[in-house]
Amino acid sequence: MSGVRNLAERAKVASRKLARLKTEEKNQLLCAMADGLAAQEEKIRKANEEDVQAARAAGTSGALLDRLELNEKRFQEMVEGVRQVARLADPVGEVVKRWTRPNGLEIFKIRVPIGLIGIIYESRPNVTVDSAVLCLKAGNATLLRGGREAKQSNRVLADVLGQVAVKRGLPAEVIALVADEGRESVAEMCGLEGVIDLLIPRGGTGLIATVVQHARVPVIKHADGVCHIFVHRDADPKMAEAIVVNAKCQRPATCNAAETLLVDRVGAEKVLPQLGRALQGKGVKLFGDEAAAKASGLDLQPPKEWKTEYLDLTMAIRVVDGVEGALEHLEQYGSHHSDAIVTEDRKAAEEFMRGADSAAVYWNASTRFTDGGEFGFGAEIGISTDKIHARGPMGLEELTSYQYLVAGQGQIRE
Repeated sequence: MSGVRNLAERAKVASRKLARLKTEEKNQLLCAMADGLAAQEEKIRKANEEDVQAARAAGTSGALLDRLELNEKRFQEMVEGVRQVARLADPVGEVVKRWTRPNGLEIFKIRVPIGLIGIIYESRPNVTVDSAVLCLKAGNATLLRGGREAKQSNRVLADVLGQVAVKRGLPAEVIALVADEGRESVAEMCGLEGVIDLLIPRGGTGLIATVVQHARVPVIKHADGVCHIFVHRDADPKMAEAIVVNAKCQRPATCNAAETLLVDRVGAEKVLPQLGRALQGKGVKLFGDEAAAKASGLDLQPPKEWKTEYLDLTMAIRVVDGVEGALEHLEQYGSHHSDAIVTEDRKAAEEFMRGADSAAVYWNASTRFTDGGEFGFGAEIGISTDKIHARGPMGLEELTSYQYLVAGQGQIRE
């Protein structure tokens, strides 16, 4: 038996014990985990610094370094995130629906844990904690496989959380970390049919493609974030500037940062010069089509392709023909993640929001709000770009399944 399968099977056993915990027991465990992380801050951040130094030495880009670094602010946010999850309502046991049949049978549809959730991710060590505690609150064990660039950070974080679980009378494998960061471990996790109940890959195109190709277990993908802002002809120029700059520059390495600016052909010459200057003033490198270059007065080269997730201060600009042109661009080049329209025209906004096939569609707001915390879900396990079971920010409810409880008084079927 391989090491990955052995670990997964132990985690599966642990998931059954975890599923039986009461809400208060889970909350106490989460608070203890937050305390455990805080007590080991020096050790955790030292391990993270080793990862960051190794990444720098390997020539890792600024965007990936930003995702990897667990600075003091992010560490404190991570620990507070665990406490916030403890304060969230427990979805397990919630009665989604209740009804009585003519024969007297009472039927209850209730939320239950999924079981063992496998999570494959890259770069960001805080995902180790966020994923583990969210799954735990929903009664699920986790089998985590992080990237080699964060291996020291991930191992220390998982070890701290596992030690706390053991002290509370649970197996350490309620939060299990795969020590092998090679490609083979991904394929092994994909093949653990009957052991892993759900697999969630978070990462680049290559990782997602590998998982989809090999998966023999259910998968919810957290794929590219090629997000767009469409500035309609009836947009307020100041609002448009604020939204575009925020969506691109507030934290460009995130999946909900805008990568493409679409501008309505009608009025493009009025808004594009200022939008271009505002973005360049923030250090954004701009690409654009011929119409965008002409309307903005900027020397813009066309992008290599329109479906690019830059994850840095780079943005592409395209002039389109109204709402229909924007929707056609989204359908051809978008990733169905988060897209926005800026306009004072309600009819145009409603047309865009009905037509954009994205997990989150915005009217007069930045795409940067596609986030579990900003949606009121607490920490999230990621942004699903799938349509089945979960879509958009995945919070606690999305980490549960359901079952039917049926109560009778001796009924039999004729």
